[in-house]
Amino acid sequence: MSRIGRMPIAIPAGVTVEINGNVVTVKGSKGELTKAMHPDMHIEVNGNEVIVTRPSENKLHKSLHGLTRTLVNNMIVGVNEGYKKELDVIGVGYRVAMENGKLVMNLGFSHQVIVEAVEGIKIEAPTPNKIIISGLDKQLVGQFAADVRKKRPPEPYKGKGIRYTGEVVRRKEGKTGGKKK
Repeated sequence: MSRIGRMPIAIPAGVTVEINGNVVTVKGSKGELTKAMHPDMHIEVNGNEVIVTRPSENKLHKSLHGLTRTLVNNMIVGVNEGYKKELDVIGVGYRVAMENGKLVMNLGFSHQVIVEAVEGIKIEAPTPNKIIISGLDKQLVGQFAADVRKKRPPEPYKGKGIRYTGEVVRRKEGKTGGKKK
């Protein structure tokens, strides 16, 4: 039995979960999320808990059991509390700002890098070297943060680039003089 899949999901106050076949809809104070789950998995609401069960001990069903439970839990947490990723922009002359709902970044290129917000994502730039990405969908927030980080990932020699807050970048030593013949 899946250790994660067999745990019931508690539904907090103010959150409603509706199940229509294999489509799960979760409504909360921050918004609403809808996701279609695998049709083989059985999802049911018992009082103030959501229980996910699998139909058999088939390898596919075992792997889907924990996944389905985690996806439903992430939806409940998302509409109740939301998700947030923070990015730090490190480097001389590197800075970010919000202009007309777009994230404008100066990252040492000859041009500015402009990123438009995706629907369901909120971007903030409280300081010139910090980006805060928030939203309801955990996967969407994480993917958008990874896409922004990909514009200038941290490099190992000087540590310049965009990194997650708290991320540790392994630093490398530069070239040494070497021996002349």
